Amino acid sequence: MVAVEVLDLVMRYGDVTAVTGISFTALAGQVTAVLGPNGAGKTSTIEALEGYRRPFAGSVRVAGLDPIADHAQLSTRIGVMLQEGGVYPSMRVGEAAELFCAYHGGVNQADQLVARVGLTDRRKRTWKQLSGGEQQRLKLALALAGAPDVVFLDEPTAGVDAEGRILIREIIRSLADKGTAVVLTTHELGEAERLANHVVILDMGRIVAKGTLAELRGQGAPEEIRFSAAPGLDLASLGSHLNGSVQELTSGEYVITAPPTPVNVAQLTGWLAERNLPLADLRAGRQSLEDVFLRLTGNSDV
Repeated sequence: MVAVEVLDLVMRYGDVTAVTGISFTALAGQVTAVLGPNGAGKTSTIEALEGYRRPFAGSVRVAGLDPIADHAQLSTRIGVMLQEGGVYPSMRVGEAAELFCAYHGGVNQADQLVARVGLTDRRKRTWKQLSGGEQQRLKLALALAGAPDVVFLDEPTAGVDAEGRILIREIIRSLADKGTAVVLTTHELGEAERLANHVVILDMGRIVAKGTLAELRGQGAPEEIRFSAAPGLDLASLGSHLNGSVQELTSGEYVITAPPTPVNVAQLTGWLAERNLPLADLRAGRQSLEDVFLRLTGNSDV
């Protein structure tokens, strides 16, 4: 079921057009990642969906409602996790959870919400006493206070330690598994790759790609084989063996310009085996989300 619909959306600020006629959907029960370099139009798009900004042209619908005209009704059905702020510095964790749960008529119990994000032992601490990662977890808890049908998460794992990241991922996946539509924006492509069912990539206010991870990885996949092994391999010998050029991109990281066929992969592993050299990693004809992002935007600054 379509939970979020963006149709021919245009966002303009004076003479500056931030978003130019984009269209995409986000489904209930899925995680949709909206990615793009800084200035690509991500924030303008999400703020239009949240009802913070009015579209210049086109339309957006969230849970079938207009975020501006139906804002009061929609606010009870969405959760929003902001990248910055949202909590008074002197407010305690338990107090913030109780307040946000009260906003939504006690749909969730504050203690349960705090426990869900692993902050029970921080319940009496103020916002300013929390670490950056703990603040992120509290913001996630507050976004879920109303048991939303659609939740917008802005950089949910920024500044979070490894244990906290695992917890947040589990919560996000559980939300989707229970039918919530999760719309995620993040600078961390690895997180998007772990979590997203569907990806929308923006650049200069336009959509340059959208689809499932499998679909994006398959678009324009290069004719190459990437692998990791001991540094300083005999590149000329390996290239001659495979009838392709070989480069050592960084110490121990290699790329072979040759079709990623089973025969070529077998020749690579055979060449390494003859020299008793370990193969640490192998990627043949498969792009990572980062590969796709860099190829489409030419920008490492998400």
